[in-house]
Amino acid sequence: MMITRSKILGVGLVVFPLFAAFSVPFIGQAAARGDMAALSEGGWQDDSEGREVDSALDNFEVVRLSPVVVPFGEGELLTFAIQYGIIYAGDATLEIRNIAEIDGAKAYHIISTARTNGAFDHVFKVRDRHESLMDYDNLYSLSFEKHLREGKFKRDEKVLFDQKNHYAIYVDKKMQIPPNTQDFLSALYYARGLPLKVGQAVALANHTGGKNYPIYIKVLRRERIKVPAGEFDCLVVEPVLQTTSIFEHKGKLTIWVTDDTVKMPVLLRSKVAVGAFEAVLKSYTLSRAEMRPMERKEIPESGE
Repeated sequence: MMITRSKILGVGLVVFPLFAAFSVPFIGQAAARGDMAALSEGGWQDDSEGREVDSALDNFEVVRLSPVVVPFGEGELLTFAIQYGIIYAGDATLEIRNIAEIDGAKAYHIISTARTNGAFDHVFKVRDRHESLMDYDNLYSLSFEKHLREGKFKRDEKVLFDQKNHYAIYVDKKMQIPPNTQDFLSALYYARGLPLKVGQAVALANHTGGKNYPIYIKVLRRERIKVPAGEFDCLVVEPVLQTTSIFEHKGKLTIWVTDDTVKMPVLLRSKVAVGAFEAVLKSYTLSRAEMRPMERKEIPESGE
């Protein structure tokens, strides 16, 4: 395949959705439509939401689960290559940088980055960074911030989560949230500790962009795949976000996680009208920390 400047330009115009999808793992379906700003503002809600959710979850058992183990820890680093077909567009990382402290509580400091390579920098330069502080004991989000640099688009935002009083606190507003609310980044790590079963859709409480958007993690099937980092037996999952436009076929995000206790993500695929973008695991360093068992907890109905 000969890669000409015109092809690079064409791919460059649509490659950024997967970077956005990776930087915030469950946002990819909306990002694929090029409507990042609208989603950031918490748009796309209408009376059809309930019907769309019911349709998307047909033939799945909706359950609420709590983690049985914490399979990650300080020092874990996952590095992905972003690809469109055979075209390499850049790199992305998921990392637990350290155990931090916020208001006296221990927290996992989770960082996600995405950046285009030199060739794509000339077409559509991406330098995205998201950070989450996830409570060490309860595994819910304590804070989330994003720093987006996508072409000429720039956005910085931070939200603190008061989980005891159920508030999301922004610089200019304060909003109520359900118990045990996750941000997009902490939701990925929370899901890694769940006892996932094929045919189930796990409901999680989520808050982003000033709105409460429930997430349903559909467990589709088992599959063995090969990526640059190795060959893995995987569970294939599909996050479903309860906003109307998410349910259009274009932009669907699918994630392959290892079918073991660790549930490490090894492949993310975002289908769009022009094909599919992928984040493929090319190297990984697991934490040296021992896995921690978790006590089972009641999950409030408001998580839906």
